[in-house]
Amino acid sequence: MSNAIAVEVIAARILIIRAKRVMLDSDLAVLYGVKTGRLNEQVSRNIKRFPEDFMFQLTKEEVLNLKSHFATSSWGGVRKLPRVFTQEGVAMLSSVLNSERAIMVNIQIMRAFTKLKEILLTHKELAVKIEALERKYAEHDQAIKAIFEVIKQLLEPPPAKGKKIIGFRFMMIKK
Repeated sequence: MSNAIAVEVIAARILIIRAKRVMLDSDLAVLYGVKTGRLNEQVSRNIKRFPEDFMFQLTKEEVLNLKSHFATSSWGGVRKLPRVFTQEGVAMLSSVLNSERAIMVNIQIMRAFTKLKEILLTHKELAVKIEALERKYAEHDQAIKAIFEVIKQLLEPPPAKGKKIIGFRFMMIKK
């Protein structure tokens, strides 16, 4: 595809709302090269294809939160609350937006969702490994401190003549 959209560009438009990775209808419309109203019109005509886990409408609070998060409104003066689509919803969009561009964009979007999942899994695996290392070496902290204490004691000058050494510590005892 000569007009390929970089996976990174798409991944940057994937948001987390209600603990789900989703894309805004307006962002999808731009990627598909259609107006947001046209995209939503097709979805409304095929609403049975979009259950709640595929697509949902944002609340006013969620829209305000997004606007404040991005500092400006990218939706302009919309009358309806935006819809967001999960990965499954985006896949379903390709069946209602049946154009060559929609097919190619959908392939790129699916790749972006997959790449994002891989990145998140890698981060989780790294976090688990780091936590295991922290636990493993936390046990060694006390032993290391004891070793340094003994080294410090060995580096101290020998006691003056006539003084006794007791244990590992140099203690001065008068006779």
